[in-house]
Amino acid sequence: MPSPHYHGVEVTRVSVDGSTFDVRQKGRLAEAIRVNVQYAPRLGRVARRAELAMEVITGCDVIEIRGDAAKVTGILDCAADDGPPPVLSYLKEQDCDVVDIFVPSGGATAYLEPDCS
Repeated sequence: MPSPHYHGVEVTRVSVDGSTFDVRQKGRLAEAIRVNVQYAPRLGRVARRAELAMEVITGCDVIEIRGDAAKVTGILDCAADDGPPPVLSYLKEQDCDVVDIFVPSGGATAYLEPDCS
């Protein structure tokens, strides 16, 4: 369930390297809620995945994150009306190689498997 700040905000589901998040953006803040089950997740392991999910969905750089392994809030470096760039070119700009992308019919969830250096 989203934080009250994000009530009524459109959600996008994205999976990054084994973690699946519901991502919402409102102004200069984004929230990534991990919706899949993972054994003993820690913020350190999930944080980069949540950050990448927020960056891909919002098209903005995440300059700071707060939260835990279930719910991560990102402070964004962009204008609220900036839209996301194309996924592949964005990931290349971030020194990531996309290992696999899968978008099922209906577009409910986009699955990204990046390899970032």
